[in-house]
Amino acid sequence: MIIKVLGSGCSNCKKLEANAKVAVEELGIQATIEKVEKLEDIIAYGVMKTPALVVDEQVKVMGRILSVEDIKKYLSDD
Repeated sequence: MIIKVLGSGCSNCKKLEANAKVAVEELGIQATIEKVEKLEDIIAYGVMKTPALVVDEQVKVMGRILSVEDIKKYLSDD
């Protein structure tokens, strides 16, 4: 599983990334977490609001910080 956090590196983006790491750890799953900070790469996903969470190339959420529990739900659904 590949998880991407899209955003400019702002505090909200960093919080989403940290929550994603905790969610992966708590679920005990194999996943790679990548940061995507280049504006053109973010736009390529159709994302206009950051932070955004992408799981296996599917945009799950944009424009808000998800809790660890919310992220775990998205990761468990896949």
